[in-house]
Amino acid sequence: MTHPIRRTPTPRPGPDRRRRRRRRRAASLGAALTALALGLAGQLTGHPAAAAENHVDNPFAGASFYVNPDYTDRVGTTVARTGDPGLRARMRKVGRYPTAVWLDRIAAVGGADPSRKSLADHLDLALAQKRRGQPITATFVVYDLPGRDCAALASNGELPLTQAGLDRYEHEYIDAIANVFKKRKYRGIRITTVIEPDSLPNLATNTSAPECAQAKSSGIYVKGIQYALDQLHALPNVYTYLDFANSGWLGWDGNLAQSVQLYTDVARGTSAGLSGVDGLVTNVSNYMPLEEPFLTDPDRTVGGNPVKSSTFYEWNADFDESDFTGNVHRALVAAGWPASTGMVVDTSRNGWGGPGRPTAESTSPVLDTYVTESRVDRRTYRGLWCNVSGAGLGRPPQAAPSGHPDSHLDAFLWVKPPGESDGASTDVPDDEGKGPDPMCDPDYAPPGAGGNRTGALPGAPPAGQWFAEQFAMLVKNAYPPVRPGGGTGL
Repeated sequence: MTHPIRRTPTPRPGPDRRRRRRRRRAASLGAALTALALGLAGQLTGHPAAAAENHVDNPFAGASFYVNPDYTDRVGTTVARTGDPGLRARMRKVGRYPTAVWLDRIAAVGGADPSRKSLADHLDLALAQKRRGQPITATFVVYDLPGRDCAALASNGELPLTQAGLDRYEHEYIDAIANVFKKRKYRGIRITTVIEPDSLPNLATNTSAPECAQAKSSGIYVKGIQYALDQLHALPNVYTYLDFANSGWLGWDGNLAQSVQLYTDVARGTSAGLSGVDGLVTNVSNYMPLEEPFLTDPDRTVGGNPVKSSTFYEWNADFDESDFTGNVHRALVAAGWPASTGMVVDTSRNGWGGPGRPTAESTSPVLDTYVTESRVDRRTYRGLWCNVSGAGLGRPPQAAPSGHPDSHLDAFLWVKPPGESDGASTDVPDDEGKGPDPMCDPDYAPPGAGGNRTGALPGAPPAGQWFAEQFAMLVKNAYPPVRPGGGTGL
């Protein structure tokens, strides 16, 4: 005998459940309408609704670069005062190139500084520049450690080298940056950060300076950088690059070894370990050439001595950033870093063009003469870093540049916006804690420079302020040359 299937009656929901169900339906409808509105807004504006993307190996690959309109406007003020029409055209082209945005004090983050855009302003503008179907990168320099720039004076910062300074750095500066970065609408921007130029390199080599010795013994630099890495790398669309000085600073074998060990220890002390650092940036705000075309073998002998033993190189075998980044990457991988760790070179001021650029290898049998006549780096001393006379723009910003496979380059960037001063030689009043530095004095003869003066450009304003004379020089001496009508140059 067949029995009918018994169906249990569905109980009628009580009033509380009915209200919750209506709220869920309303919420679902609201979410759907919001998604529809965002989609329509994306269609109308040409920009898709913000969506988080996966963390990629090289954030610059296949992406456009954010162009800072503040930089374009600064260039425009110099263009307006320039009489030469050809130079004006070259300047205008340079003003349309992407540069990094420096967050060099707390006020730069939230917009309390009326002279500059806030961090959110820049990210909103990056969204406006984003092309449909193509990622965009925006680069920000995180630069406000307590006791910043411990071995120099021109870029001293606002925070003291104390626990109170570290607390402000973490909560008023890094947290403020992270809170802007994590906003939903910015998820579609690949945000790249250059973290604390000159900080860890000073701990590796300059602890004879009392301020750097204190920065090391207190652990404040390391704690601040680890906090920044933990907060920023936790966001999937944010990429962290640590500053790694330059070939003229850390190129010696001993300096490189102890620096790699320091960076390894710092990275391993973060939540994500070595994978919490996407890469390293070299030559920030410096003038080391990308390559020395006529000095390719540091062990070649001239006059019975290897080229690296010359007065200019002082037994440092890394003559340029191409060699340096290759050696750094090999040392990192040997220390356990992922092979995917990327390198970036700041090429904003290392072109060394102009009439003084050598066109061939020297034939002199005298070592120092041979080096002087062969090198494209025209400084009298490799340690000169402030408003260097004779420098020129280098290679333009570029993702995944070819030609240097051992360097594992993620990009060339203009981290230091060309035309922004390195520092002043006299005490110019400012509210940012920056002071004068003798290396910015054209008549100062620094130790180790063989009695040579710095030859820095005179009349420079404090670090970060616009220096029109320097900008004009950099454009004139660019290598490759700036070609407003197109071509293979800038």
